[in-house]
Amino acid sequence: MTKKLIPLPVSTLAPEIAASHVATCMNNPYPEALTFIGQQRAQSALDFSLGMELPGYNVYVMGEAALGRFTLVKDKLTAHSKGRPTPNEWLYVNNYDDHREPIALFMQAGQSKQLADDIDSFIDEVLDTFPAAFDNPGYQRKKKSIDREFTDTYDAAITAVEIAALEQSVALIEENGVVGFAPLVNGKQLSDSEFAALEEPLRIEFYDVIEKLEDALIEALIELPRWKRESSEKLRNLKKSTAELATKPLIKALEHKYATHIGVLRYLKDIREEIIDAVLEWLDDDDNDENKEDFDRKGMLTDFFAPNILVEFKEGDAAPVVYEPNPTFGNIFGKIEYATSQGSLITSYRSIQPGALHRANGGYLIMDAEKVMANPQVWDGLKLSLKTHQIKNDLPYQDSSVGSSFTLRPQLIPLDVKIVLLGSRDLYYTIGEYDEEFAELFRVLADFDYYLPSSDKLQYQFITKVTEYCEKTLNCTANEAAMARLLKFSYRQAEHQNKLSARFADVLELVAEASFYAKQDGHTLIDAHHIDEAILGKQYRTGQISETMLSDIKEGQILIATEGQAVGKVNGLTVLHIGDTSFGTPARITATVYAGADGVIDVEREAELGKAIHSKGVMLLTGYLGNKYAQQFSLTLSANIAIEQSYGYIDGDSASLAELCALISAITNLPISQSIALTGSINQHGDVQSIGGVNEKIEGFFKLCKMRGLTGEQGVIIPKSNQVNLVLDDEVLDAVEKGRFNIYAVETVDQALSLLMDKDAGEMTEQGYQDGSINALALARLANIADIVNGDNDDEKEAE
Repeated sequence: MTKKLIPLPVSTLAPEIAASHVATCMNNPYPEALTFIGQQRAQSALDFSLGMELPGYNVYVMGEAALGRFTLVKDKLTAHSKGRPTPNEWLYVNNYDDHREPIALFMQAGQSKQLADDIDSFIDEVLDTFPAAFDNPGYQRKKKSIDREFTDTYDAAITAVEIAALEQSVALIEENGVVGFAPLVNGKQLSDSEFAALEEPLRIEFYDVIEKLEDALIEALIELPRWKRESSEKLRNLKKSTAELATKPLIKALEHKYATHIGVLRYLKDIREEIIDAVLEWLDDDDNDENKEDFDRKGMLTDFFAPNILVEFKEGDAAPVVYEPNPTFGNIFGKIEYATSQGSLITSYRSIQPGALHRANGGYLIMDAEKVMANPQVWDGLKLSLKTHQIKNDLPYQDSSVGSSFTLRPQLIPLDVKIVLLGSRDLYYTIGEYDEEFAELFRVLADFDYYLPSSDKLQYQFITKVTEYCEKTLNCTANEAAMARLLKFSYRQAEHQNKLSARFADVLELVAEASFYAKQDGHTLIDAHHIDEAILGKQYRTGQISETMLSDIKEGQILIATEGQAVGKVNGLTVLHIGDTSFGTPARITATVYAGADGVIDVEREAELGKAIHSKGVMLLTGYLGNKYAQQFSLTLSANIAIEQSYGYIDGDSASLAELCALISAITNLPISQSIALTGSINQHGDVQSIGGVNEKIEGFFKLCKMRGLTGEQGVIIPKSNQVNLVLDDEVLDAVEKGRFNIYAVETVDQALSLLMDKDAGEMTEQGYQDGSINALALARLANIADIVNGDNDDEKEAE
């Protein structure tokens, strides 16, 4: 005889939370500073990675969102960074030999800003010095000497021609820089009309003389360009020597200040040479270029000489901990900005912008793995940077966007950074499978668990952390009843009576929402009913679909019976996941059996609505029937199994127990109680296995029964192995305690059949199953179907 099952007592349907323990924890806060609760495995992995200074020991933090991954990582890195030295500062300076390749310099903390200030002061001094230095009497005297030398040479040539002209009664005229000749008669210079009145022979004679004089003038001034060139060269050398004498002391002071820094000295040496040309080009008032007035002289000198600081620190700063929320190529590796000038794109070393790798260099960089992998160029660039220990800065997408315009190839900066990627479990295994370099670069896995083992210590920390959050963030407090309710909520999130959920963020979210309802009541004390209000409020906001489905059942649109008996029909339990909402709802499962050899047909699979795991569960039914009943004959039957009124995809094997019970009912023609719903997976030997979503499934059927009226006969069958996962709502617990609803835990299919059919399942003996038992009836019916099918085959052979 199959042992009669009794409903589970209410004490087994939810974890026990000792009110005295909660009160003790609240009255005596946890003595140690709490930065994080649980996740010892992940914390150990992070500590190991931070302690390993060798290349390749970057970290992949694996786990779902809301497990506190970012908080734990940020706290760990921040604490560890305080023991590391302050990183070097990096800056770019102009490369005067090739402006396309800016030079990278590193300096100690605080020195970059000092250098930039010194260069800025140097530029100000240059601007104060020039062009005023060209007004110096000594400079002006030398300049006049050069001008006079040129003038004397020019005047001597002109004078010689002028004397020759006077000897031939011709005057030399110089007006507005133009030299010409005019005839003289009786010492008087003739006008054009007077010259025209002369006799023709005299005019011709003057023409010949003037023509010869012009040739003589050309011959005398043939060296004029050389004289001008020599004069200009002397003047330029004078200006250069003046500029050099004026700037040399300024540069000398800077060189003395940075005498220990070779890179800066080389940079200052280049400035020493370039500043002279800059002074002559931009600060020389002798240049009559009208556009000079429009120049921003300070801006031009700054853009040409001042350093471009990428990252800077203060002395004694901890190593940087950088989180990059949007890891695009430019945000990670830096970018070069461009400006438009006369229709062309231009840039300079001053337009180089740092990326997250620059800011995190010498410290730690945190990124979301999914976002990094979304752009292959980012992932490839990150791997290349980690392997070469240099920050990649060639931007292929940016180069293509600027076409053939002027672009830069900045000198590479050495990289020393620890990368921390936050990602999912699936992504970790996918990357590991398709990218061989991943395991070399990310040797450490920090695995965040979904659950935390419940203990007095952990509850102690849980309560202390919630209390701290209420006081510091919400400006309110929570009493013992509210704290006990939060603990139960966490157990429910974990779906386990001995484990708390690792999604502590959900607990804090619930407390924050409960504080809203408390403040609406004019209180700063959160009570248990405020927690319940917050839970019910969220269920109401997201529960339209579940309420609609219950309403359809109530109106008869969806056929679900909660009373009476039926053959081949059973109430299964399902969980629907829509967005971030999960709720349980019953579903009618039916089975039909008839003579034939088609086997057990899964209607969902045939309609391509059943996914792989569900189809597997149905296939196991044939194995169970064959192992249980068809030891003496060939298992031959035709059967259809369907989940009625399902119009979407179905997955999971949690309906296989219900499907088998419906199939056995159809085989034996024994009716099944419709007041009991069931869930569970089976194996081929008839053992009932655990399933997920047990709480939602029970509560989904309970809501339907409550809507129609609880009779005391209604209940749910679950796998016994799921008993530890029960964290049911107080309303269900109250109904169970009053005997108005029942929950049964089964280990075998026979136990479920006996309960559903109110009949002994029957145990196998040497004589077979007991007469009249469920198994005996099933065996007899299957044998009969086999005889019918095989008998038809024999008759056909005889007819032939």
